[in-house]
Amino acid sequence: MPYKIAIDARKIRDFGIGTYVRNLIRGLAEIDRENSYFLITGPAGRDALKNLPENFRVTIQRSPVYSIRELFTLSQHLLRLRVDLYHATHYVMPLIVPCRAVVTIHDIIHLLYPEFLPNRLAFLYAERMIRRSLKRGDRILSVSKNTKADLKSYFQVDGKKIEVVYNGIEDVYRRQLSSEDLERWMRNLGLQRPYLLFVGNPKPHKNLDNVVKAYARALELHDFPHPLVCVGDRDGIEFKIRQRARQLGIEDRIVLLGHVAQEALPAIYQGCAVFLYPTLYEGFGLPVVEAMASRVPVITSNTSALKEIAAGYADLVHPLDLEGMAEAIVRCVSDSDHRRSLRKLGGRRSEDFRWRQAAEQTLDIYHQTLAGKEPGGGK
Repeated sequence: MPYKIAIDARKIRDFGIGTYVRNLIRGLAEIDRENSYFLITGPAGRDALKNLPENFRVTIQRSPVYSIRELFTLSQHLLRLRVDLYHATHYVMPLIVPCRAVVTIHDIIHLLYPEFLPNRLAFLYAERMIRRSLKRGDRILSVSKNTKADLKSYFQVDGKKIEVVYNGIEDVYRRQLSSEDLERWMRNLGLQRPYLLFVGNPKPHKNLDNVVKAYARALELHDFPHPLVCVGDRDGIEFKIRQRARQLGIEDRIVLLGHVAQEALPAIYQGCAVFLYPTLYEGFGLPVVEAMASRVPVITSNTSALKEIAAGYADLVHPLDLEGMAEAIVRCVSDSDHRRSLRKLGGRRSEDFRWRQAAEQTLDIYHQTLAGKEPGGGK
């Protein structure tokens, strides 16, 4: 029998969770024409949910995300919709969930690195909400084995109802651009090849300051022409980045591209010589897989989910080891055989991550939850 399923899509405009929500919904729309879906989003999210099948309906919820108000208004919304299952696509659960519930927890970075939060109250909110989701959710989806292990360790749970469903990547990253199209993008973006690439927001765990310092050290070890191109919002930290580059004598080698349109990213990846992503912690590390699918050599961290995703397919370094990071950069820019090997390995690994597969696994978990089946073992 068909079911009524509500999905929290309020963060669909976000870079990280938004990518997950958008592609999961599109994947479900491809494979499920039987169940009815109610996509709960804010007014700004409606445009991102166009052209879906008739069994997908957008419903507006105006409460701010991460607010006390949302706990009450989401409960009222679910009661009004009378759904059979609710999928919380991040760790916030309504005060009352009048149906079975699936919760996706992407990471617990707020708990492992509380110094990155604005205040103690934000830490307590995150801890309480994740703990409540683990208790109330009938099934918990984690986007990596690392996140599952973090949840089990931090909250001392057995993990029986936590299931790993890897993210996918969009097929646009797998499509190689023609040389003419790639050069057109480079001109429009004001980029000149070769260049090294970093993609990430200004959050401290993205480790950009250490990336800049390791890049400067690599230039001392080996002379190469590649500038470091940084993509992503730099609000609040651009001055610090430029100041650091000036101190290191590489101000003219750092290109802060800022926020770019989503459609520009495949060309930016494909245009780079080496992708750098040695962040401190990731629940999954989507940019690493996007770069791999773009056939780009990757240098990333040997910690958190990045090791799980990239070990054996990229150069792994400790994110605080500046010398090791610099040596990895030098090896990649100076050894064409090594770059060729990483391109091949990364491309192969990227095939393991597809949104259709993620949607199929998620739909299967919906059906198991709705049927009242007991979760599997806590492996």
